Amino acid sequence: MGHLHQYGTEFLIVDDAHDLSLEHLMLLKEVTDQGRLQYDHPLGLCLVAAGRGDTIPLKETFDLPDPTWLQFRRRFDKLAPFCRVASHTSEEVRDILATLEQEYRPLLPQLRLSQWTGTIYTWLTHPVLDPTRSGRVTMDNLMKLVVTALEWSYLDGQTDVVPSRLKSAAELLVLRHDTLKLIDGAGPEAGSQDQNKSEPVSVNGKEPERQTVLEKEQQNTMKTVETAKEPEHTSKTANCTFSGELVPIDLKRFTDSGINLVECPDCGRMRSLSPVKGVLRFKSHTRRKQQTPLTEKRWSSSGKTDWDVVGGEIRISNHER
Repeated sequence: MGHLHQYGTEFLIVDDAHDLSLEHLMLLKEVTDQGRLQYDHPLGLCLVAAGRGDTIPLKETFDLPDPTWLQFRRRFDKLAPFCRVASHTSEEVRDILATLEQEYRPLLPQLRLSQWTGTIYTWLTHPVLDPTRSGRVTMDNLMKLVVTALEWSYLDGQTDVVPSRLKSAAELLVLRHDTLKLIDGAGPEAGSQDQNKSEPVSVNGKEPERQTVLEKEQQNTMKTVETAKEPEHTSKTANCTFSGELVPIDLKRFTDSGINLVECPDCGRMRSLSPVKGVLRFKSHTRRKQQTPLTEKRWSSSGKTDWDVVGGEIRISNHER
């Protein structure tokens, strides 16, 4: 504690705090106690831990009846003892991509990642990667997708990221999210010999029949990757399959446009939307049966890979030209 006081340390931030043992926590308590009592040096402490859902890391330890942990808990922040850092909105994804452009431009001189913000956000909020439908993107998934696509584009000798590489990286994240890859040390020659054998071989720990079923399921999922939407409604109701789905439009662009009318990409029905908790979600609706032309100014993704304002003479593009 003497060195911390000497250098004027004000705050200790411990990353991966979920791995701390009771002994580690006791040491942190002693250090902060010593700073206060011997040096009159208040020392802040922040424990950064990974968690899932609404579970509070280390709470079981802090709730123990031992006086040590009662004292530890009493020193928590009075108003916000436990805080959760939310994942990224579409606007934050755009800012991150802009930063990555600067970092990787020495390798890819014409790199323009920001133009793919809407598409990448849509892919990474697919139900496989966002099972709670939070409408947020995790940094882990974002970096995996972007860095993988950049590596492939660089190896291809490109000067900008290739759209097909982005799509392939997204498909790997969605389709191969929990795939077990078999690594066999027999060497490449043995692998080529095995291909000539007629004996069925299990893949990913599954028998051939079950593997065929899995491949069919993955092929069906492949169709949803490009739009990152997976229909959940069945014929039991007359509602359109896009009812309740997230609409991946940048909120700043949506607000600045002054247009709140949005066209359903599945059936063409229009609804006025407004952001709720930082995201746009299409209202529940029945399928549009009339096929009369739509002329109103509205947000639409029909026939495109991203959302634009169409109708009249105004057209706002989500991509940089």
